[in-house]
Amino acid sequence: MKITEVRVYSKQLPMASGYNMSSATVGDPETTIVQIVTNTAHIGWGEICPTGPLPQSEHAGSIQADLALLGPALIGLDPRRLGLVHDAMTSTMDGGHGAKSAVDIACWDLAGKAYGERVCDLLGGARMDPVSTYYVVPIGTPADSATLAQNLQDAGHTKLQLKVGGRHIDQDIAAIRAVTETIRPGVDLFVDCNRGWTVSEAIQVSQACRHRKLAIEQPCATYAECAIARPHLRHPLLLDECADGLSTIATAIGTGVADGFGIKLTRVGGISAMRAIRDLCEATNTPTSCDDSWGGDIIAAACVHVGATLDPNLSRGAWISDPYQVAHYDEEHGPRIVNGTIAVPPGHGLGITIPSGYFGLPIANYS
Repeated sequence: MKITEVRVYSKQLPMASGYNMSSATVGDPETTIVQIVTNTAHIGWGEICPTGPLPQSEHAGSIQADLALLGPALIGLDPRRLGLVHDAMTSTMDGGHGAKSAVDIACWDLAGKAYGERVCDLLGGARMDPVSTYYVVPIGTPADSATLAQNLQDAGHTKLQLKVGGRHIDQDIAAIRAVTETIRPGVDLFVDCNRGWTVSEAIQVSQACRHRKLAIEQPCATYAECAIARPHLRHPLLLDECADGLSTIATAIGTGVADGFGIKLTRVGGISAMRAIRDLCEATNTPTSCDDSWGGDIIAAACVHVGATLDPNLSRGAWISDPYQVAHYDEEHGPRIVNGTIAVPPGHGLGITIPSGYFGLPIANYS
């Protein structure tokens, strides 16, 4: 099997409902689709969809520029030989994790189709199917946040993420207290600040809520700030935005800075990189999730396939943006949340089928 063509598509993902966090409000983000064509009947799909230029370092324009460099370097390679594919990408450019991740995902999709296996089975097998997920309670008033948290638990969700930050910490404290009053036994609550607090604010919030059962996710902007805050927090600390690679994650575990992670698949380098992180977290008994910032059925399927292979006792879930979007690429098998879980798509590779011409004409083509 050889790569003969790399096609790049762009698509707006219309929002079905609002989504906000401390640094930005998400609105109809632009996703970038990679289609890898081979000299066989098989094609592979990859995707990368930042929510915008904030809070991430990459955006659609920069990713598409990176693919202009990477695309020609892939021609003639066997997509099943992922190590060689990554060697070619690394020798072509530094950085570009988002673009490289989309290529990596497409290659895993192709490998599964070529071998007649699901991606999760190539990764060792599904330990969970359906896969647990967590649902986001966006920034709002204490009463609205508590009501939504209650309704989500009624619908079967056992993992909730409360967004905070971007306002006075007294409002955050009030929202945390209101939501924790609704949390039932067996339900996990993660309070996610998306880098919105200073070190002092993170400590104050944790102290003020010290008797509440929760974990704090990415309270401060940098790894260094989170490390300074860590000894003074009264709750477990989860890293998200600054957990950007295996080296950082290993350091955070080894030094006791992080009690767990919210890993974004396309931030760390795709399925291949996430496999290594999964194994490290399992070896060190460290909880993690397998998420991404945003995206349609391709990135959702990738997250669910990897999420299915996590140790159930260490899994923080696999988050997908499906509830906030109006349509699926694959109306039958596009991943969706049902009673707090997501079924693994059943077909080979990523398990989704995208109708011919669905994304229109490619914005770039490399052959």
